[in-house]
Amino acid sequence: MGNIGAQRFLPEEISLPALREAARHCEGCDLHRAATQTVFGEGVPDARFMLVGEQPGDQEDREGAPFVGPAGRMLDKALEEAGIEREAVYVTNAVKHFKYEPRGKRRIHQKPTVGEIDACRPWLDAEMRLVDPEVTVVLGATAARALLGPDFRVTRHRGQPVPRREGAYYVATIHPSAILRAPDRDEAYSGFLADLTVAAGLP
Repeated sequence: MGNIGAQRFLPEEISLPALREAARHCEGCDLHRAATQTVFGEGVPDARFMLVGEQPGDQEDREGAPFVGPAGRMLDKALEEAGIEREAVYVTNAVKHFKYEPRGKRRIHQKPTVGEIDACRPWLDAEMRLVDPEVTVVLGATAARALLGPDFRVTRHRGQPVPRREGAYYVATIHPSAILRAPDRDEAYSGFLADLTVAAGLP
């Protein structure tokens, strides 16, 4: 089937509950075939902070909620230390279905393709319009591609506020799962925390 895109699956009435319900039936790309369920964004509808990651992981796919696995726990810790209330944020992913390769009993995460990111983009665009956060924290390269374009490099521009509209900014950083894979976890975490602290301090 390939990627036909999510646009045709969007509901007529655009609200977060309506989007979440409609996204359960999305077949905009082939990822829906192997995933357990769609993992849509969660959080307060008028959140000051919106966090956008790559895609759900194994645990998120099973539970149907974003950032509930090991990377989510890392994120929660850093948000607390940066002074951002977890209850005051909206969290979502650029791609709403888990992409993986089965290896024995394990399901190994696979990076989404550009086509899959683009196919899922209408959901993210709708979430951005509805929540309209003051600060959007962009977690990793996949989210950066979706929101900031293919030429944006997280490694080069992380922690630097990028204007989204008047009074609203993007701040890019690494994905918390990258901390779990880093050779020096403490160093990776302190850089991540520094970027979140920049986001927390934006006017």
